[in-house]
Amino acid sequence: MDQTQHSSKTAETQPSRPGKTRHCDGFRTFLAALAFSYICKALGAVLMKSSITQIERRFDIPSSISGLIDGGFEIGNLLVIVFVSYFGSKLNRPKLIGTGCFIMGIGSILIALPHFFMGYYRYATENDFSSQSNSTLTCLINQTTSLTETSPEIVEKGCEKGSKSYMWIYVLMGNMLRGIGESPIIPLGISYIDDFAKEGHSSVYLGILHTIAMIGPILGFIMSSVFAKIYVDIGYVDLRSIRITPQDARWVGAWWLGFIMNGLLCIISSIPFFFLPKITKRSQKERKNSASLPVLKTDEEKDHRTNLTKQEQQASASMTGFLWSLKSILTNNLYAIFLILTLLQFSSFVGSFTYMFKFVEQQFGQSASQANFLLGIITIPTMASGMFLGGYIIKKFKFTLVGIVKLAFFTTSMAYVCQLFYFPLICENKSFAGLTLTYDGMNPVDSHIDVPLSNCNSDCICDKNQWEPVCGENGVSYISPCLAGCKSFRGDKLNNTEFYDCSCISDSGFQKGNHSARLGECPRDKCKIKYYFYITFQVIMSFFTALGSTSFMLILIKSVQPELKSLAMGFHSLFIRTLGGILAPIYYGAFIDRTCIKWSVTSCGTRGACRLYNSRLFGIIYVALNISLKTPVLFLYVVLIYFMKKKFKRNEKTLENGRKFTDEGNPESVNKNGYYCVPSDEQNSETPL
Repeated sequence: MDQTQHSSKTAETQPSRPGKTRHCDGFRTFLAALAFSYICKALGAVLMKSSITQIERRFDIPSSISGLIDGGFEIGNLLVIVFVSYFGSKLNRPKLIGTGCFIMGIGSILIALPHFFMGYYRYATENDFSSQSNSTLTCLINQTTSLTETSPEIVEKGCEKGSKSYMWIYVLMGNMLRGIGESPIIPLGISYIDDFAKEGHSSVYLGILHTIAMIGPILGFIMSSVFAKIYVDIGYVDLRSIRITPQDARWVGAWWLGFIMNGLLCIISSIPFFFLPKITKRSQKERKNSASLPVLKTDEEKDHRTNLTKQEQQASASMTGFLWSLKSILTNNLYAIFLILTLLQFSSFVGSFTYMFKFVEQQFGQSASQANFLLGIITIPTMASGMFLGGYIIKKFKFTLVGIVKLAFFTTSMAYVCQLFYFPLICENKSFAGLTLTYDGMNPVDSHIDVPLSNCNSDCICDKNQWEPVCGENGVSYISPCLAGCKSFRGDKLNNTEFYDCSCISDSGFQKGNHSARLGECPRDKCKIKYYFYITFQVIMSFFTALGSTSFMLILIKSVQPELKSLAMGFHSLFIRTLGGILAPIYYGAFIDRTCIKWSVTSCGTRGACRLYNSRLFGIIYVALNISLKTPVLFLYVVLIYFMKKKFKRNEKTLENGRKFTDEGNPESVNKNGYYCVPSDEQNSETPL
């Protein structure tokens, strides 16, 4: 009788672990709703990343500003993440997640609103000209400069209209709202699963959750690909009057459509959470059955658990408890090492993914639509299978915490090797007269700044700021038909216009005759084979990255005390998103801006978006940044494994009956649910990687 009472009291001191009936009390509904919210969250993230180039061109901003916009999501997230993670575990977690999904939907719709308040997109200062005024694009000999000058009144009006480009601030604010709304989804959702899932099934549920969430990126890439082909002002302008194509550096697709759809889906995903209970309440019969669960048998262990419960109650009562809990996780050396490690890895991932589509466009000459479609269709299913396989491997082989870290180290190393192969795939610069070549298209230039005119166009009255690229028969692109020396044109439609009698193409040593050029840059056929190799390595790298994704979350929650896992995840998100999610896109963008060799000029005469990059320098900087951030990660994994094994060895003691218990003086060593110390038979059977 006394033993039964002792067991019942001891069981009550343990964290609530409902039995099988928990799945009938809303657990499965919560999983389904959380999976839907994960899909919406991932969809919004992919839409933002894949629309960065479109947003740059639409608002005429450099990459550093677009990086700030992208980092706005992390800014909003860090404003509330720690308090949501800590105090949210004591409130109704499902309702907090539902509120976050609703806010995330409002933020996504706010991102698209500037489209409806701005004027029509002007892809050039002279884009309203008619076919008759096409003559201003050709080489006009012995003409006055008044043909290319603009009156001060027109410039002033253009500046007033151009000031609307500051509406990118509303895009930033909308992305910040998305970050605020997303903050409770991950920490509260995962802690809820870990609390109410069957013993040992958390890794499987996390793997399934992340696998289902891959539907979001798949939809995001497909939607981005489709909308990138649609002109931004669809329904407002006559598309027959648009002379640029999706391959043009000035093309802007209907980027705003995706955000409206995502916002509506986020609002819908919030509804189920408002009908779910705070916790799964157990009947009296289940409480009696809980007495048969394994309990802490020694008085020392009982007192230890009781002290932890009292400390948690005190922590929830005042801010002092919050500071005590924060100090507890920061003085945990395993957590601190993993914090720095994931910061570097997250910075590399965010920076590379933000500008991945720009990298593909500049290196391999692919349009945004083509890049989004191919990368989405091939890499996302690969990542989904990798995430599911990662969770399954951990459960199948019953990895200890050290084994999980070794798996993460292995997958990171393989992804690192794949990324090294990107260096040989970097393409040479485009053949562009006046930027990488002389205007006759024959010799390379030392600098793209103020390239002098050649004999073929020195008599032409041309505006060097005018960006209307044409592709000559010699395979060389020219900034405009005028700078190519073209003296006549033919064609009824603007986008079918061809230019003839181009003297600079004749001087390039090309065959004699009536040399012509067509609107648009020349395609980069030489880099097509390298593009397929890039896709292959990208798929392999994505698989290994996804294979270790479940490991990251398990390492995080199992390297701290159970009652501090929500705070640990919250502070982890705050730290890596502040220094990684916010800063990485900005300094990646700043470095990329330094490789620009031709900027657009706004109606006020200021620098706008980049028209052309030094593609080779762009590729070197992009890949080098990724490698420089990932290299120290491999060394930190080795240090983490060393300290983890050392701590296990110090904390473990063996009793005469062979049972292992934790060091009473170290409250972090909890011998339950895989935290720190594990039973000796599992430790000895650790599966090597």
